[in-house]
Amino acid sequence: MQHLHGGHRNTVLRLGDHVLKSTRRTEAAIAWLVPICRAAARFGLAVPAPIASRSGSLVVDGWTCEPFVDGVPTPPNRVASAMRDLHIRLRSHPQRPGFASARDLCTIDAGGDVDLTDMPPPLVTALRAAWATLPAERTVIHGDLNPSNILTDANSTPHLIDWDEARSDAATFDLATWSQTPTPRAVLAWEIACCWHIEPERARRLAQQFTD
Repeated sequence: MQHLHGGHRNTVLRLGDHVLKSTRRTEAAIAWLVPICRAAARFGLAVPAPIASRSGSLVVDGWTCEPFVDGVPTPPNRVASAMRDLHIRLRSHPQRPGFASARDLCTIDAGGDVDLTDMPPPLVTALRAAWATLPAERTVIHGDLNPSNILTDANSTPHLIDWDEARSDAATFDLATWSQTPTPRAVLAWEIACCWHIEPERARRLAQQFTD
């Protein structure tokens, strides 16, 4: 068994041709990914589908299983066209169980990794003001597109791994990863909010930049 790099918030292990990941997600939240895997293939993208246990469960004792992907890290702009097509196709996909979009969090306090209830009220107000500027239209987003999560195999097929932060939200969160413009405040606001409890030191550094 081999520990794999990445997975700052979860433990990632390779076991032969499979990857085991610790997860905080529910069975329903992992099952939500299955139709996305099929849709991605239509646009030349591969998404490792979760593998069920012998009992049929996708989460067993806090762990998931998926195929191992052997590939080289790839810049997000290389998958920009395919991701735009995927965004269009998945506009009607329901919200991931237990999650909320950024605009939803303008009026509710929690969803996914975000819990605003014990954050400083002035910061919450500033985060919500940033999210209110996002377009109302939502689609399925990966939520963490970076070169280590886009692996191109020997056949030149890009594989999008680590969908832990995926949800139905503004496409802006994916589009910003290959944009040449500065990071939108709404994206920075999301990073602060979802890191607040899981990576508190990082969240507070970002919050300082956000409020300066």
